[in-house]
Amino acid sequence: MDSQPIHQVKEHHVHQRHFDRLVMLSDGVFAIAMTLSAVELKPTASAGESLIQIWALPLGVYFLSFFLVGGVWARHRRTLAHLHRVDGPVTIATLLLLSLVALLPVFVRQTLTDENGAHVNGMLIYAVSLMAIYLSLCIGWGYAAFIGRLAPGVPKARAWSWLLEDSFVVIIFGALAVYSLHMNVLAVALTLIGITLRAMSIRLEKAAKKLD
Repeated sequence: MDSQPIHQVKEHHVHQRHFDRLVMLSDGVFAIAMTLSAVELKPTASAGESLIQIWALPLGVYFLSFFLVGGVWARHRRTLAHLHRVDGPVTIATLLLLSLVALLPVFVRQTLTDENGAHVNGMLIYAVSLMAIYLSLCIGWGYAAFIGRLAPGVPKARAWSWLLEDSFVVIIFGALAVYSLHMNVLAVALTLIGITLRAMSIRLEKAAKKLD
């Protein structure tokens, strides 16, 4: 009876397989979320409304969703592209991100109307959902860059710049959420904080480019 030699899988091959499967899952979820956002478009017509009036809000929300999810995908792709491997916390953070992205079509639908056809506070739902998505993006990159040290090729200044850039988006959507609750002063304060973080992000990116 012939016995085949057992070849042990090398560690870097194992890490590469984990990485590839995570990328495949991520791309699949993003693609489905973008597609289902279009499926969720179910405009309702009222008496006297033109075709443009019927479709304006649903299409506006859809295209906004598509490009916002596309922006999240691009940032997540950037994160994965700079990791030399993935570990448990990165996987968990990615699954959290993907679970929220997969729910975006539901958020789009709720932004437009509820089951009874009555308009709900869509701005609040939309802002909170996108704030959570970008927050999970921040958690994933923050861990990978500063705790897990999984992106050693990214200079510290650039790593901080990317984290502050995503934090800026989180705070801006937070400002939009509290604005929808008529907390105008807090919304303005959050907006100013967000602008400050964005300015710091730009400054750090310029510092990183000088080191390239």
